[in-house]
Amino acid sequence: MSETTANTPLSQLLSMRQRIEVGAPRIRFHVTPDWQQGRTTFGGLLSLLVVQAMRDVCGADWPLRALQTNFVGPVSPGLVHVDVTLLRQGKNIRQVKAQILQANAEGVEQVAGILLGSFGVGRESVLPSLRPTQVAVANDVETSYPWPFIPGMTPPFTRHLEFRHAEGGVPFSGDDSWHSRTYVRLLDNAGIDTELQAIILADAGPTPALAQLRGYTPASSVSWALELRPVSIGQRDGHWRMDKDALAVGEGFVNEKTTLWTPCGQLAALGYQVVAVYA
Repeated sequence: MSETTANTPLSQLLSMRQRIEVGAPRIRFHVTPDWQQGRTTFGGLLSLLVVQAMRDVCGADWPLRALQTNFVGPVSPGLVHVDVTLLRQGKNIRQVKAQILQANAEGVEQVAGILLGSFGVGRESVLPSLRPTQVAVANDVETSYPWPFIPGMTPPFTRHLEFRHAEGGVPFSGDDSWHSRTYVRLLDNAGIDTELQAIILADAGPTPALAQLRGYTPASSVSWALELRPVSIGQRDGHWRMDKDALAVGEGFVNEKTTLWTPCGQLAALGYQVVAVYA
């Protein structure tokens, strides 16, 4: 991507979407090059667009409780379609399936992603509340190191975000750490609700396993399981905290866990990923 290419805010991408009826309900998006990650579009953005499509088709009245994402193939800048199917609507849970589709050079649509979303209405329960406490890290926001944008190494989508490294290993530093703690925020979050911010931020950081390497090595997510909690974020422009831990590594694959905290310290999401590292 050219250094002079303008960034397209997330709110603008969402405002350009269109609903099309071609069998299954379909939502059309136009993805711009500044949201790329390597040879594909940033996975957190794709998952966010799919959740928005699910809301458009099936309703936005219930919060998202869980999202299962399988990244099947790369998504290039341009038109992207999301086909949405309501699998089941119960009293408390709504199960929704979606496919990300994009035409190849011959104009044939290819499946690029398959997602399952579970939406659940809150209700009275005799269960007592359990709210995890955020553990302090080595540095606060002000004393944490801001990640620079390095052309040719840092993915273009990261210019929509601010990252501040608080603890753990830095990618490609040869560090022996298997965890990272990072403050992160969406720079242009106008009109983006808390749930959508949680989806995109939970996938924003690289696997902490990359700290073990010296020199740039590509990596990509294979699958992603995300669990969300309805939360309030407090200060809208505040920094969320993304805690990432590699749980198991071998044969070029990383199993990792992400814990996302709101700026006011509430647990917002738990994510589990399988990441392929090409080293």
